[in-house]
Amino acid sequence: MDVLSILALIMILTFMCLIMAKKMQPVTALILVPLVFAVIATYCLGYGDPWKISKWMIDGVKKISPTFTMLLFAIMYFGIMIDVGLFDPLVVRILRIVKGDPVKIIVATVCTTAAVALDGDGSTTFMIIVTAFLPLYLRVGISPVVLAVFALMTNNVLNIIPWGGPTARVMAALQLDASDVFNPLIPGMIGSFIFLVIVAYFVGMKERRRLGIVAMDEEQLKKIEAKIAEEKQELKRPQFFWLNLMLTLILLVALLSDKFPLGIIFAIGTSLALTINFRDVKEQGKRLAAHASEALNVVMIIIGAGCFMGILNGTKMDAALTQSLVAMIPESLGPHLALITALISAPGTFFLSNDAFYYGIVPIIAKTAAVYGITPAEIARASLIGQPIHFLSPLVGALWLLLGITNVSLADIQKYGLPVALGMMFIYIVIAGILGVIPL
Repeated sequence: MDVLSILALIMILTFMCLIMAKKMQPVTALILVPLVFAVIATYCLGYGDPWKISKWMIDGVKKISPTFTMLLFAIMYFGIMIDVGLFDPLVVRILRIVKGDPVKIIVATVCTTAAVALDGDGSTTFMIIVTAFLPLYLRVGISPVVLAVFALMTNNVLNIIPWGGPTARVMAALQLDASDVFNPLIPGMIGSFIFLVIVAYFVGMKERRRLGIVAMDEEQLKKIEAKIAEEKQELKRPQFFWLNLMLTLILLVALLSDKFPLGIIFAIGTSLALTINFRDVKEQGKRLAAHASEALNVVMIIIGAGCFMGILNGTKMDAALTQSLVAMIPESLGPHLALITALISAPGTFFLSNDAFYYGIVPIIAKTAAVYGITPAEIARASLIGQPIHFLSPLVGALWLLLGITNVSLADIQKYGLPVALGMMFIYIVIAGILGVIPL
């Protein structure tokens, strides 16, 4: 390895160590670590002009501007839809359908979580699902572990939507559009969801044989419904339910059509959602402020990633490290780098944070794979296949919230969730291979 390759490797390892040891926030590490190494590379070692460092950073941010624009407005939009209670009637209706049948309850957990998880925020999803379903589970006698596992795994299916954490990161890191990464993975998502419904059905049948069907009277159902309705009651807009639903469906169709920029789609959607549901300008401002913290954190990290990738590219560190890695990879394994990426993404995202894996490792793999004719988009898709395993990692903040509100242990959720996660990952690989989403 030459000097620049070694410097690039040290930079990536330094970034990963600081993130994993929680010595720096991801956004500060993404900006300051490459900045320091860029100064070393240019000023001390003579690799490039040090006065161009800021230009490299700006160039990197420009390239990922569509990604952070989309994330900003998508988070705002779905946050507003949850505020106004778009998903409440769905939850209430499902509760009335399932009543005390374990099969219906567990399958409904999967279906309802899939709808609520569209906002891309695991914490919000878990709060809504557990609030609605935990009383049912306890009343019928089903272990909360079942609720926790299926809520977690279903949320994981929806987590790779373009405004979800991992997809947003890999799109920013490899400077790709959602149509390049997300759309080809939709068949795998559908396959994983069907797999979860089937597993939920068989677990429900087992619980039905053990517990039977527990009768629930109207009073008990109304108590659960009242608890859901009481949350943020002043923000609910039931009179606009159908209008909000139609708007959301139109946005999702536009998203999948690949005809319009996603940032513009959600910018228009957010503006319409605010105008329709909150006529008072001050109230509109409050709704934006309520979701600003979550949106700002994500956008800042994506901008930091742009700076990181801009410096990596401007100093030619990525090219140098890629050449060194290509020289190390056995010729026979090169054409299978996409499959290798899919397999290592499971332990990679379990033991590392998404920031460390997608910003530190995936770009280098993508550069290396390009030598063998594998596109960055194919590596990006492959890198998302290990996400079911990632959600069992103690590094996932939303997981600890789920464990806390269900009173389930990490050991239990890993024990029962791992076989399900491995099944989902297997389905993703098989479907991706058959459809040519990733070259095997």
